[in-house]
Amino acid sequence: MVKRAQKKISGNPKTKDIRKNNLIRFGLVLAIIVILNVIGSMLFTRFDLTSELRYTLAPTTKELLKSVDDFVYFRVYLEGDFPAGFKKLRRETMEMLNEFRAYNKFIQYEFINPLGGSSKQERDETIKTLVERGLRPTDLQVRTNDGMEQKVIFPAALAMYRDKELPIELLENQLNEQPETVLNNSIQNLEFKLADVIRKLSQLQKPALAFTEGNGELNESEVHDITQTLLPNYRVDRIIIGGRIHALTRRSEPDKDGNVKVIPNYDAVIIAKPSRPFDEKDKFIIDQYIMHGGKVLWLIDPVLASMDSLQMNESTIGLDLDLKLDDQLFKYGLRLNRNLVLDLNSASIPLRTGQVGGQAQIEFFKWNYFPLLNQASNHPIVRNLNMIKADFASNIDTVMVDNVNKIPLLKTSYYSRTVGTPALITLAMLREKPDERMFNKSSQVISYLLDGTFTSLYANRVPPEIKDSKDLGFLETSFPTSMIVIADGDIIRNQFHVPQGYPLPLGFDQFTRQTYGNKDFILNAISYLADNSGLISIRSRELKMRLLDPSLIKKSRLKWQILNTAIPVIIVLLFGVLLAFMRKKRYAK
Repeated sequence: MVKRAQKKISGNPKTKDIRKNNLIRFGLVLAIIVILNVIGSMLFTRFDLTSELRYTLAPTTKELLKSVDDFVYFRVYLEGDFPAGFKKLRRETMEMLNEFRAYNKFIQYEFINPLGGSSKQERDETIKTLVERGLRPTDLQVRTNDGMEQKVIFPAALAMYRDKELPIELLENQLNEQPETVLNNSIQNLEFKLADVIRKLSQLQKPALAFTEGNGELNESEVHDITQTLLPNYRVDRIIIGGRIHALTRRSEPDKDGNVKVIPNYDAVIIAKPSRPFDEKDKFIIDQYIMHGGKVLWLIDPVLASMDSLQMNESTIGLDLDLKLDDQLFKYGLRLNRNLVLDLNSASIPLRTGQVGGQAQIEFFKWNYFPLLNQASNHPIVRNLNMIKADFASNIDTVMVDNVNKIPLLKTSYYSRTVGTPALITLAMLREKPDERMFNKSSQVISYLLDGTFTSLYANRVPPEIKDSKDLGFLETSFPTSMIVIADGDIIRNQFHVPQGYPLPLGFDQFTRQTYGNKDFILNAISYLADNSGLISIRSRELKMRLLDPSLIKKSRLKWQILNTAIPVIIVLLFGVLLAFMRKKRYAK
């Protein structure tokens, strides 16, 4: 009887149909999966569901990656036992490199623990080698079972392409910022830093830069550090205009129609803190360089003031410095004011206050004439930069001109004031507490970016001494171009070691041991002016910080612990009970 029932069930045509349908469905699903995989291997597609598109590369980066035709190898020194923040930076760096590799298989990388050596001698040798190759270590206080331990890490990488190698600093150096903010800013800039180093390694021809001479500009030693930093990626010349018509531009070879173009000799010209007036012919040559698409980084001091004058005397006078450039800059859209900006948020200077046991006693005092500048806009040139140290800076006003976009770059804090010239500058002010009521002019702008088409200072009035203006290809209106104006020439000047006298890194203050953002700002400014890749625009990306509220965590700690541990267990139990009930009900029929 049982055997007959089993035969009857096994021979049921409905059971065979169900089995057949299941096999057909399985075959269809399998075929669809295979087809989708074949299509996916031929068509490259990625989906980014994050609100800020944090895993979507910029079009400029994608175009750059397409042009890479040989292996770019990254050695990332973010391996080891790190605090949570550095582990996050490591993870984000790896994800960004994976994104790069998804668009180009020539992108390769490895993560290395640089201090994984077995002996202290090996670790010290590794640290020395990495520092020589351009990587900066960071000291950390790490909590261990035995207490707090000092640990050296290298949040950096080396990028190699053929016979070239460049260092990359993955961690931003920002003063007075919370660690979470610094980390977030570092992650925001990952795409730009990695893409920029690939561009520098793979470019066939270096952009050309020129520092002008002949009008008392900073000498080679005073801009030594920034010059050495630029040399691996730019051709850097020093030129004296000296009335030479073709000092900044040249005439091209005639084309098939006999037309001749005027071409800038340099991608950007840097005029760094001139101290003597410009004659009319040199101004005309600079003007026509701009009219033909040339770009200029102006670092101008409207007031003559220097700490050198205070070495022997307790006071000095800040006087107007007439460089004969006012009319030219006014025509382009700016007026540099003849004043000095003081700021309560300022750098410190060392002063000898006495002598004990034959040793000089040195104290540091806030020197309000050295304002610390912050970003005045969200432009990529200044985004997420460390504070920039200025020396005797002046403020800038804008002038209404057509077709020129004026973007503020650097500004002082909310606690600023200005003094006109002649200005008495005395160290006696350090003995008194500053009156905060006097610092009531907030956010004085020290630097502007000008983008657009400029009108020549010499429109309708070529100077009589310019007899060969036609040979220069005189233009009254410029091609679209850019310039950056900074009302402080010392921003690009490096300090010299006391007493040995060798140049120090730009932005490093040997007295306070602080490193300011001067070098990064100048590099970003030059990159914006001289590089045509558009990579600097990537720095405008903003990743939202989704941080937990510590006070709320402490208050609601138990509630969220229960919710995260008990509720999943309850859901599983309810699902099991429901499934058992449904099975019992189904088979009871």
